[in-house]
Amino acid sequence: MSALQVELVAADRKVWEGEASMVSARSVDGDLGIMPGHTPVLAVLVEGAVRIHVGGTPQEVTIDGGFLSVDADKVVIVADRVDAGSLTASATR
Repeated sequence: MSALQVELVAADRKVWEGEASMVSARSVDGDLGIMPGHTPVLAVLVEGAVRIHVGGTPQEVTIDGGFLSVDADKVVIVADRVDAGSLTASATR
């Protein structure tokens, strides 16, 4: 099974980068679930949780809003502030 390449970026730094099997977040239009092979999308995210599924385990971060971009199995999440306290540091490159 292929994987998503995920980048989580705050206004002042790259918070996390790595592979994931799924990303889920809430946009202004509703909940999104992104898996490998997803069609390209650009979505405005609302404040709340973003789940990045790493090694079969969902890791949760909290953002204050931002946007999510998907293209060719690459997911980029950008927000002003990111609380990534529970995100596994070992997955960071």
